[in-house]
Amino acid sequence: MPRGTTLAFIALPLLALSLAYYAQSSSSPLGPAPHLGTGLQLSLALSGLIGYAQAAVQAPFRFKPVEQPEEVVIDTDEYEHTREPRPRFSRKIIAVGDIHGDIGNAERILQMAGVVDENNDWSGKVDVFVQTGDIIDRGDDTIELFNWMEDLREQALAVNGIVLSILGNHEYMNAIGDWRYVLESEKKTFEPRGSRLEAVTTGWLADAWAENYTTAARLPLHGLLGPPNTDYPVPDGSAFARANAGPLSHAAFSFVHGGLAPTYPNLQPFPSAINNLGSSLLHRLRERKPQPQPHPPSSYPGLPAGTTREEARLYGSDGPLWYRGWADEDERKVCRMVDEVLEKTGTRRMVMGHTPQFDSIAARCDGKVLVIDTGISHAYGGALSALSVEYTLEPVKGGGWKEQEIVKALYADHDDELLSVSTRDLENLW
Repeated sequence: MPRGTTLAFIALPLLALSLAYYAQSSSSPLGPAPHLGTGLQLSLALSGLIGYAQAAVQAPFRFKPVEQPEEVVIDTDEYEHTREPRPRFSRKIIAVGDIHGDIGNAERILQMAGVVDENNDWSGKVDVFVQTGDIIDRGDDTIELFNWMEDLREQALAVNGIVLSILGNHEYMNAIGDWRYVLESEKKTFEPRGSRLEAVTTGWLADAWAENYTTAARLPLHGLLGPPNTDYPVPDGSAFARANAGPLSHAAFSFVHGGLAPTYPNLQPFPSAINNLGSSLLHRLRERKPQPQPHPPSSYPGLPAGTTREEARLYGSDGPLWYRGWADEDERKVCRMVDEVLEKTGTRRMVMGHTPQFDSIAARCDGKVLVIDTGISHAYGGALSALSVEYTLEPVKGGGWKEQEIVKALYADHDDELLSVSTRDLENLW
């Protein structure tokens, strides 16, 4: 009898016996093998014999085993990431300024910028979307816009995206009771009509502002520096302290509604010093009993009793909600002051809305100052725009890294504009 036929005749019954044993042991509630005692030893012996027989049967066909690559051992410590191959990192950020009650234009801009798809759901094409405040007032779509922002926040989170929401001076105005820019037609969208006051002081809108909105944001461009709103200076002992002290230390953008004035005293730690004041002021506004009737027609209620000097300064003319100096003052003057503020806040560029530019996004001081309010609401009729930031950090053959920021203004009605390109060569990341 030929060798292959003989071995097959021997191996096939043994293989069937082994399969029967495996099926019995695997189906047991006690798991395979141990409950059968000496049967395990028999199975091992049979498995060895079957393996030999299978090898002999297969030998004439000269099957070649699949070669496995050698294992790559990478030395790491608690701060290090994979070295070989060194990964390329990229992050795409889209920021949009004042919306002011116009969901139609907002949808058009976010579709144009790739933030949402044709159904106005999160597209997954960007990593971070930032809105710099003043969603409310001057238009009728308050309820739809804020509900949409919360939907996008949940959709983004489900696919590792991020929505950062900044409070503008108009959100604070509504909470305070300054309703000078609230349209009568917008008030009618709240049913019952008196529910609008509750919504912006103690109700669903006030809850959203307290939980999901901040007055300032610091967005690191690379995850090594920490998640959004990681403070600068980084506290001692932080897992991100080493990276924030290295070549990437200021690879971050700041986002506020008005601006970070050079004279403003609470720039550090950034952004928590500002955000803590914002949270405490909003809390005081929520706690007023009874809530004052809005102005007009009632008299202006002002800041609540017990407001601290620092909280009042937050809402003052050089606070982050109202400051216009970066947009309005002579560029040569502001450019002499910008580096000091960037150094304090651990950032390379500052982004703000609040002061409408109407025709285009304004890039000042070589793109270190970016003013993105272009009056996109129909109340203004300005340019439909969004700010785009494409950040990459990629390894260079032979060692080192190449870091690049490409900052563009995107427009719905005319050609996009390149605002700044910055490239840096880094020997290492620490």
